[in-house]
Amino acid sequence: MSDKLQNALDHLNEILPLRARQEQCPPPVKTLHQQILSSFVTHGRVLTKAEMAEIVADVPAALAQLHQYDMITISATGDLIGAYPFTTSSRGHAVQVNGHWLYAMCAVDALAIAPMFQTRTHISSRCSITAAPIEISMVGETVQYEDMVQLEDMVQNKDTVQNKDMVQPEDTAQNKDTVGDIHVGIGWAAANGSSCCADSLCTEMIFLRDQRVAEQWLSDHTEGREIFTLAEAIQFASRFFALLLS
Repeated sequence: MSDKLQNALDHLNEILPLRARQEQCPPPVKTLHQQILSSFVTHGRVLTKAEMAEIVADVPAALAQLHQYDMITISATGDLIGAYPFTTSSRGHAVQVNGHWLYAMCAVDALAIAPMFQTRTHISSRCSITAAPIEISMVGETVQYEDMVQLEDMVQNKDTVQNKDMVQPEDTAQNKDTVGDIHVGIGWAAANGSSCCADSLCTEMIFLRDQRVAEQWLSDHTEGREIFTLAEAIQFASRFFALLLS
């Protein structure tokens, strides 16, 4: 790993030390957290309270601890609605995995799912600056260049995604030739200790359509911002999330 990526990984672990906090949890709570993550991929949904009760004796207390550690997000009524990298709320980053369309908290989180579960995913998002379509297919850490027919079919059948028209089939043609130049931007200054990461830093972990747009975004506010190539962002995301399942 390059010094740039190691520094970024260290920085993110200072802000959101998920692995360290997971290890601080009692074993049943750690298992619950891992099962919550796996349920998104296996079932395309959060665990039910009944399923959680099979893992921990006190479900509300376990969820409260995970929420206190900023490992999950919950609704105003106390219902589980997310666990990094997943969320049930539309945040602009739709990910197809195991036949399910899910949402990721941010661009980095979207890139983490394929390597985290060693599976195939398809990410459907947009450049935060230009609104250009972002379509990325992955297997593990490897980007796949999908056949256009397959890609159009995937876009047209996003039946379970609320904003399923976010990316139109005709958008895929222009994206196929540019996917290798996609960048990810991180606005580190958005991190806020008084707010959960989902509502602060995650909002500034974004896709940028190409190097030119990325460099322009960086030049607008050089301090506290950083850009990564797609390959760098995938490696960064993979290293941050992979250990959560071990």
